[in-house]
Amino acid sequence: MPASSEGALHTNRLAAETSPYLLQHAHNPVDWYPWGAEALTRAREEAKPIFLSIGYAACHWCHVMERESFEDPATAEQLNRDFVPVKVDREERPDLDAVYMDAVQAMTGQGGWPMSVFLTPDGRPFYGGTYFPDERRHGMPSFREVLDAVQRAWTTDRAAVETAGDRLVEAIDASARAAAVNAESAPGPRDVSAWMLDPAAAELERGFDQANGGWGRAPKFPQSMAIEALLRHHVRSGDARSLAVARRSLDRMAAGGIHDHLGGGFARYATDPAWLVPHFEKMLYDNAQLARVYLHAWQLTGDPLYGDVTRTTLDYLRVNLTTPDGAFAASEDADTEGVEGATYVWRAAEIREVLEEDAPLFAAAHGVTDEGNWEGVTILQRVRSDGEIAGRFGLRPEEVATALAEARDRLLERRRGRPQPARDLKALAAWNGLAIAALAEAA
Repeated sequence: MPASSEGALHTNRLAAETSPYLLQHAHNPVDWYPWGAEALTRAREEAKPIFLSIGYAACHWCHVMERESFEDPATAEQLNRDFVPVKVDREERPDLDAVYMDAVQAMTGQGGWPMSVFLTPDGRPFYGGTYFPDERRHGMPSFREVLDAVQRAWTTDRAAVETAGDRLVEAIDASARAAAVNAESAPGPRDVSAWMLDPAAAELERGFDQANGGWGRAPKFPQSMAIEALLRHHVRSGDARSLAVARRSLDRMAAGGIHDHLGGGFARYATDPAWLVPHFEKMLYDNAQLARVYLHAWQLTGDPLYGDVTRTTLDYLRVNLTTPDGAFAASEDADTEGVEGATYVWRAAEIREVLEEDAPLFAAAHGVTDEGNWEGVTILQRVRSDGEIAGRFGLRPEEVATALAEARDRLLERRRGRPQPARDLKALAAWNGLAIAALAEAA
């Protein structure tokens, strides 16, 4: 079922798929194939390279590349003429995602989504990257320039291209074999604490961002398992530094814009070192793991902040990600009606309209200004404690806590009246298992 050439609406083979991500691309003018024998057979019969695009439904830059390139008739014509275009949902096929991510990282030193990989007809990668823009910018070639270069190389020097693919696959295989040998020589479970956890904790403490918590600069991901390892190391060894590093990370993430201060839950990552500007998609696996690590920190320290974050994150799973048949959806989108973060950001005037006399107190606590902190609007964060706000407004801390909770409820009610991000309703067993484990442990 090739793409239709009549009318504005195209329909390609992805219309027969069940993945929400693939269905998002079912009306692109690109003649997409799902991964399978049909695409590989056509590539071999026509001696064409495969263009493999891997992404997921909540991915903002996947949507951007679709709008810029895959919905563009001229780009689609070039893809359809010179390549066999294949779309893969990484959440449906984590095996393919892992294989080709290894290849892209080996070629470029980095990875991400959308993943864009060029393959020989037998599936061997020879060139790749992630997002390519529709026009040359920030040192990146345009996507059509990439298509031109790959097609030229394939046409004029196919043997060299195939050799490059063979060598890349051999290098990845060698790396995998070496990793397997190292795994076989590792100590058994009874010895792992002394052999691995102590050095790991020391390394995490050395690489820690002391100003903002977490690790790395940007993009900055909430590393639940690293924090969990530090908490367990503290319990086992009494190391106060491990607990301090874990708490600093948990505190700064909870205060940042990566945390949804109204509806609960966390975005997938922040685009800045201070956790202010999220990449707004919310993933089930992130929130399940974060709920569990905040729960463990609450159990260990008794800090009420961690208890509150645990409850609101689990409530987010229950309210926003539960599907009609009782499973948990995979994610919520970063975009609303094509605009990144539109559901979540605020203008100060709207907050004053909703909260009236309570607006100054809320603004002081959550960093709301007329200028905004991102593209003229405000991403809510927590910039002052209840105690600081109490001193500023002549109130008791418990009065501040009550007033802020009521204000958040009113703003959440207003936000629910806005257009909402799409959900990817597919139920992934492993991710559902993480959510069930967090809920069971918190019960």
